[in-house]
Amino acid sequence: MQICKTFSEIRATVGDWRRQDQAVVFVPTLGNLHEGHLQLVKLAAEHGDKVVVSIFVNALQFGKNEDYALYPRTLDADIEKLRGAGADALFCPSDREVYPNGVEEQTTVAVPTMTNILCGATRPGHFTGVTTIVSKLFNIVQPHKAVFGVKDFQQLAVVRRMVEDLCFPIEIIGAPVARAEDGLALSSRNGYLNAAERAIAPALYRALVAARDAIAAGERGYALLEARAQISLLEAGMRPDYFSVRAAKTLEPAASGDHDLAILAAAYLGKTRLIDNVTISIP
Repeated sequence: MQICKTFSEIRATVGDWRRQDQAVVFVPTLGNLHEGHLQLVKLAAEHGDKVVVSIFVNALQFGKNEDYALYPRTLDADIEKLRGAGADALFCPSDREVYPNGVEEQTTVAVPTMTNILCGATRPGHFTGVTTIVSKLFNIVQPHKAVFGVKDFQQLAVVRRMVEDLCFPIEIIGAPVARAEDGLALSSRNGYLNAAERAIAPALYRALVAARDAIAAGERGYALLEARAQISLLEAGMRPDYFSVRAAKTLEPAASGDHDLAILAAAYLGKTRLIDNVTISIP
C-alpha cells in the first residue's frame, strides 16, 4: 500500500492508474478505523481496480462544542488495518496541506437543501464542512467512484446532491450499515460508551426496526409512530435528538404518496450521540 501525504503524491499515483485504464474507487474517512470502515474498503475493491482511502480529521465539520480535539488519531493502527483490507493507497494529508489559508479563510461548498434538518438542525454548519472537504478530496484524488456508508444516511443524500449539482463525474456507492451482533451500528463514537451504556445502545436500532415493521404492517400515522419511538428511547435510558420518517431521496417528511422511506434517528447516551437508520419500500 502506498502512503501519500501531499496532493502531488496522490495525484501522481492515481494519474498513473488512470493512464492504465484502471478504475479508481475512493473511500474518505476520519480515521480511527473499525470493521465498518474496512467493509467499505472491501466493497470498494469489488467496484474497481484500485482503492484509495483518505484519513483526515476535518475541523470544518466539527462544531464548537464537539469532539474535534478529542477525536482519536490512530494512524499507525489504521495503516495496518488498511493493509490487511487490501487498500492500494492511503492519502493522509496534514491540516496545512488541506487548508493552506487556514480553516477560517477556506472557500466553502454548501448544499442548500437537506442540510438544516435532522442532524443539521443540531449541528449547524456540519454538512457545509462535509461537502467542502469531500469536494476538495474529489478534486485532489479524482476517482471514478466513491463509497460512503449508509449509516450516515443524511450525509450520503447530501453528497449525492452535491455530486449531481456540481457535475462531478463520480459514481457514489452506498455501503450497507455494518452492525454488531446485537444490532448496534458500528461507529468510532461507540468507543466513548461505558459498559452500561453499551448495553443500552442497541435500543436505538430496535426502535427503528419496530417502526419499520409497523409501516410494513400498514401503519401510516407517521407522527404517532415517531412519538411512540421517542418514548421507547426515553424508557431505555436514551435522550432522543430526533426520530423521523422521511422520503428517502429528498429527506422531506414522509407523505402518503411516498414509496421509498428512510427512518432516521439520533439519540444521546450519556455524552455520546448515536445515529442510525433503516429503510423500507412500500409497494
